[in-house]
Amino acid sequence: MKKPIRIKDIASKSGVSVGTVDRVIHGRGNVSPQKRKLVLEVMKELGYERNLIASALAYNKNFKIATLLPEPTIDPYWQAPLSGVTNALKTVQHYGVTSKLYFFNLFDPSSFIKKADEILNDAPDAILFAPLFLKESKRLLAQTKELGIPNIMVNTNIENANSLSYIGPDSYQSGVLAGRLLDFGHYKDATFIILNLAKGSTNAHHLLQKEKGFRDYFTNAKIDHIQVKKYDFEGFDQADKMKAFMQQVILQHPNLTGIFVTNSRAFKVVSSISEEQAAKINIVGFDLLTQNLEYLKSNKINFLINQNSVQQGYWGIMSLFNHFILKQEVKKIQNLPLDIVVLENYTYYLQKEKSFQLAI
Repeated sequence: MKKPIRIKDIASKSGVSVGTVDRVIHGRGNVSPQKRKLVLEVMKELGYERNLIASALAYNKNFKIATLLPEPTIDPYWQAPLSGVTNALKTVQHYGVTSKLYFFNLFDPSSFIKKADEILNDAPDAILFAPLFLKESKRLLAQTKELGIPNIMVNTNIENANSLSYIGPDSYQSGVLAGRLLDFGHYKDATFIILNLAKGSTNAHHLLQKEKGFRDYFTNAKIDHIQVKKYDFEGFDQADKMKAFMQQVILQHPNLTGIFVTNSRAFKVVSSISEEQAAKINIVGFDLLTQNLEYLKSNKINFLINQNSVQQGYWGIMSLFNHFILKQEVKKIQNLPLDIVVLENYTYYLQKEKSFQLAI
């Protein structure tokens, strides 16, 4: 059996103290660049393999992560990322990693600001958050940069040099994909609608990117027989207003054959139109919500794009753990797959999501 390399062996060969070697291994300060380089070279020469568990526990402190997400009781989509966060924390809690959860109203930018200020007052070691509001998120990013607090973004990517990583879908490419899915029918003289069932969609970066991707698909493919229109509707949570809105849209566009719902609320469209209307309109939406799956099974939603939302939360926590505790490199952009879910394969993706949660 190979004899384990001890810290004292590294110290002896390097000509430094055991304390110096310990500080190099655990990334602590008070070591000159020359001595650090020498110790690392000796570690490599001797084949020293760092005990990650012992190394992490050697910090003897809690690593506090602030997690800022939309309130899942307002929008059930956010239960999935929250589940991922919770399961990841179970995996790393023995290393002293903790997370305090903060929830904001995804229909109220001022709620985001209030919770972000609470987080900064609590002075966490890192922040994991969903930057749904563009202006308010840029404010938080500027503050974390000034305070030196690392952050990871999920669900929505706002380009900046400050974030440690972004984890989630490529919003632009999801729009391109939606365009391609609706174009499979090769319709002529048809109208496709981009439908934002959201409040304050002009301040929602991910929705703007999805719209751009959708439009660019038809522009780049030189498809000029499709008319693309966009609607923003904030009354989606009131059934009577939603139904009246959809009937007005269908009346205005007699050649309407496709609707791209830019978030997880495709089911609200189907519940607002008749059986006959649903049979004539192809619908593409997002995410494996129970309501969406019910309409997928009845062929009233044609495609769902799965954004792997559970994994967004899970890999957000794990990336912070890998970077700060295990000192591993974290990719700046971690785009998760855009799964195309249809009637024939939805059970596979449901099982995949469940098995992922069980596995972690």
